[in-house]
Amino acid sequence: MPHSADPLLPRDEYKRRLEARRSEVARYDARHRLMGDLRLAVALGAAGLAWLALGRGLLSGWWLLAPAAVFTALAVVHDGVLRGCRACQRAVDYYERALARLDHRWMGAGEPGTRYTDPAHPYADDLDLFGPGSLFELLSTARTPMGEDALAAWLRTPAAPATVLARQAAVAELRPRLDLRETLAVLGEDVRSEVHPAALAAWGEGAPVPWRRWEKPVADALAVLAVVGAVVWAVWGERDFFLAVVLVESAWFLHVRRRTDRVLAGVDMAAHDLDVLAQVLVRLEREQFASPLLAGLRSQLDIEGWPPSRRLRRLKRLVHLVESADHVLLRVVDPLLQYRVHLAFLVEAWRKQSGPAARRWLAAVGEMEALSSLAGYAYEHPADPFPEFTEGALFEGEALGHPLLPEDRTVRNDVRLGDVPRVLVVSGSNMSGKSTLLRTMGVNAVLAQAGAPVRAARLRLSPLRVGASIRVLDSLQGGSSRFYAEITRLRQIVDLAGGPVPVLFLIDEFLNGTNSHDRRIGAEAVVRGLVDRGALGLVTTHDLALAHIADVLAPRAANVHFEDHLEDGKLRFDYRLRPGVVRKSNALELMRSVGLDV
Repeated sequence: MPHSADPLLPRDEYKRRLEARRSEVARYDARHRLMGDLRLAVALGAAGLAWLALGRGLLSGWWLLAPAAVFTALAVVHDGVLRGCRACQRAVDYYERALARLDHRWMGAGEPGTRYTDPAHPYADDLDLFGPGSLFELLSTARTPMGEDALAAWLRTPAAPATVLARQAAVAELRPRLDLRETLAVLGEDVRSEVHPAALAAWGEGAPVPWRRWEKPVADALAVLAVVGAVVWAVWGERDFFLAVVLVESAWFLHVRRRTDRVLAGVDMAAHDLDVLAQVLVRLEREQFASPLLAGLRSQLDIEGWPPSRRLRRLKRLVHLVESADHVLLRVVDPLLQYRVHLAFLVEAWRKQSGPAARRWLAAVGEMEALSSLAGYAYEHPADPFPEFTEGALFEGEALGHPLLPEDRTVRNDVRLGDVPRVLVVSGSNMSGKSTLLRTMGVNAVLAQAGAPVRAARLRLSPLRVGASIRVLDSLQGGSSRFYAEITRLRQIVDLAGGPVPVLFLIDEFLNGTNSHDRRIGAEAVVRGLVDRGALGLVTTHDLALAHIADVLAPRAANVHFEDHLEDGKLRFDYRLRPGVVRKSNALELMRSVGLDV
């Protein structure tokens, strides 16, 4: 496949590759039609030969072998054409989705990662990390559950700066490797692999089923004796020897049945659908990397003897043989040939030699795919820089934007939190941009500490634990009100602030579920407690009484605001952050705009 063009022009490169893959699909379609016509012609020719040979007796019936051989060869070639066509079509789909991401038409087309949602997580739901239209859906191009699990873990748990810097170097190295990302994306079918990594790793590390050294030679000998006995019976009519062997095998079967069933049931449950994983490993085994993280992950795939891809393919063949043991013919010969017992020996031999390494392979594949997802995002957003890390407690962003918003609708703002100020109290009317600012800061902090580029002109930050109270809802099933859910989340954020890593707290419409007097006292106390614990962050409010928090905590706190204005009977917002406290509210204007008489 061709090398990628200028990485600063992802749209042009995607379009070029998309047209190339569409042309390949068209060529495969033409070959598909040709193969179909040829097979039909051969079938008609075979019918004619059959009439001449069997109906008229003009030819020998052996002539029918020629069209049969040709038809079989054409079928094999045709199957390869169809597989190539499907692979090219998946490449077409891959680049169409890539262009859709650039055009902000990606929502609902990818894997949303809904299974990773956790209402108790301190920021995942608030920052739209998972679910339809989420950050995970935007980022993830993983083909295996391990890759998705790794990416989700990176988004949910901030990494230490050393780990982040290692990921940044890996992402920078992978960013121009569009060929690698395309190959990984088109592997397998157009559905997610059904590999069960936890089950496979646990099975590989499980305690071996105990077999004595003499048991395999006994099984081999009994199978040979059964064959010899059958031949003796068939040729010389002497059946006593065969019956004696069958009797011994019956006793042997009772001796090994339980362990045999245990081995075969275990591998059948753990090692299904390994095709995609084996193909991913084949592709990764060919790569050579310079960055320490990628080189280390690649080294985890090295093992004496066969590479992991061949080992997994051998395991897959063993699984197929285990499944075939249910065939009626094999059930008949199984007691004589010790078919299932020999399979159990082969499976246990595989597990002894390769099983302990399975978890390492799966983890390496998962991290590789997660890094590839971040590299794809970096490639598609060449203007987004990697963040810089410092010590202390700092969040300093220039021209911050939200990565889930289209660029032409994104209004960027500068935010600085450090020793002075540590807290910004953001006031403003409804829909003015307060919640979006919180999410913008939170999502960029998550991206930064996952190892990805950030949507900003520049971002400097210290290691931070994020705690957010933005989308806190009541729970009918849990029997809790919105106010109780909010103060529970605030308790969680305060507890986080007691740890060794500074907290970035993002609190929207502080204590909105109570009266103004209690809200003012409670908000001031919570913010003071967070600041005293070394946290920094933002709180938003449309209740101007809470703006006094900045005065009480000055200079560690400051007021900022968003404005709006009425134009042609409609409210207009510029979403620009300004110093000071907002001086007006749009609530009445909004009520009048929907027809309420106020």
